[in-house]
Order: sequence, then structure tokens, then C-alpha cells
Amino acid sequence: MSTSKVTYIGNLRTENIHLKSGNSFITDAPTDNNGKGEAFSPTDTVATGLANCMLTVMAIKARDLDVDLNGSTASVTKTMAANPRRISKIEIRLQLPAGISEKNQKILERTGNSCPVHHSLNPAIEKEIVFHWG
Repeated sequence: MSTSKVTYIGNLRTENIHLKSGNSFITDAPTDNNGKGEAFSPTDTVATGLANCMLTVMAIKARDLDVDLNGSTASVTKTMAANPRRISKIEIRLQLPAGISEKNQKILERTGNSCPVHHSLNPAIEKEIVFHWG
């Protein structure tokens, strides 16, 4: 069964529908590549997907540790390179709650750094990930 349906809707935009839930979003070409930059670009979704994946697997592990990560955030910065045009670097700054033991922090950091998206990205993409606790 398919995961999603992507439709080109014109003006360098796509509509993306998650088939199981019906949730959708659009992408727009970035301003540095002929677009309007009015929505996530396809490469923005890849970089942001890394942060989504990290927080999700960390939350699963946190639940097992009886730790609450509600309200945690990730700031994502994507850097592009040319020839070929590609993502060259993803920077993620995670802001996580205070009051979590050093042992659990290390477990959660290791879990975040081993998420499936992290393992799926090309190793040539530099990943700078910083965990801020408290």
C-alpha cells in the first residue's frame, strides 16, 4: 500500500497527501531556485524530517524511562551546495526540559542520533546536532 500521493499543482508547487490519515501539506520551490518560498521546499522537508524523527524516537524512549519531553523543540537550519544541487549540512538545535538525569539525557541523545532518518541520509551530509537541556 502506498504511503502518500504527490500531485504537481503548478507554479512549482506540489500537494502531498498522507493516504492513511488524509493529512496534507504543500511544497514550494525555494526563492533561490525559481520559486516563491511560500511553503516548505522539498529539501526543507528532508531536513525537518530529521528533527521530527529525532524527537519522535526520543519521546518513545522517554516514555519507557518515565520522562516527559512535552514542549521540546528543535530549530533546523539547512545549507545547500551546488554541482550537484544538494543538501550539504543540517544543523539541529534541540531544546529539551530541565530536571532529567544525566544518565537519561545520554540515553535520549543516543536514541535521537540513531533515528531512522539519520541512518537514511547520505553520509556526505554534515549533521551538526546540539542538545540543550533545561
